[in-house]
Amino acid sequence: MPNPTERANHHLVSLLTARRLSPADLAQRVDVDPKTVDRWLHQGRKPHPGTATRVAETLGVTVDALWPRDSDATPVHSEIVALYPHRATSPPDLWLRLLKGAASEIALLGHAILFIPEQNPSSVDIMRRKAQDGARVRILLGDPDSPEAALRGKEEGVDSAVPERIRAALAYYQPLREEPTVEFRLHRTTLYNSIFVYDDDMLVTPHVFGAAGYLAPLLHLRHDPERDMFEMYRDSFERVWALAEPLTIPLKG
Repeated sequence: MPNPTERANHHLVSLLTARRLSPADLAQRVDVDPKTVDRWLHQGRKPHPGTATRVAETLGVTVDALWPRDSDATPVHSEIVALYPHRATSPPDLWLRLLKGAASEIALLGHAILFIPEQNPSSVDIMRRKAQDGARVRILLGDPDSPEAALRGKEEGVDSAVPERIRAALAYYQPLREEPTVEFRLHRTTLYNSIFVYDDDMLVTPHVFGAAGYLAPLLHLRHDPERDMFEMYRDSFERVWALAEPLTIPLKG
């Protein structure tokens, strides 16, 4: 006789815990009986395709993440909301939606992060207003005069474009640089990942040698206090922040 714990959908259980939803809450949201949800959670039952889609949309994951087609597949980690093959293929409204939803923390780490104000012109003003309302806003850009920024340009095959994009980003972010509650620093680290924190949501770009940032994958994480993946990337941001220099001088050139 199968062990009931082997049939339990542990990923669904952990997602409900992370989203602070009870089985009854989920049942109400997807219009099924609470006993049906209990069977999904503890008896290995699978819902009808339409219901499975509603459950996945409610929890912000894919259907395959909850009920893999391959019975031997490993469930996706509970902190992973979505994985996009390239940053450029992420939903157009994702960045602005997370930015608007942040109330206490916005923390951005990259080299230029020029795409955010370019693709969402209102983002700079939104961050300024968030800072004025009490959110901690920190922006970590690469030092355009550092050998690390120059090397990144060579590795991507764009030569001086990376330092130039950093300077352009600083010009875009000028209104934030004039906001006393917004913190800017310049780093000289090898950028393994670009990290974007919006309260309990995080976007991470794991960079690929020889490829521009927009071609690298994008990982959407949501904090789960029972797991440590989100915190690992948050700690990485804090280590770079501690090494970086405050931006206190006018932009050169």
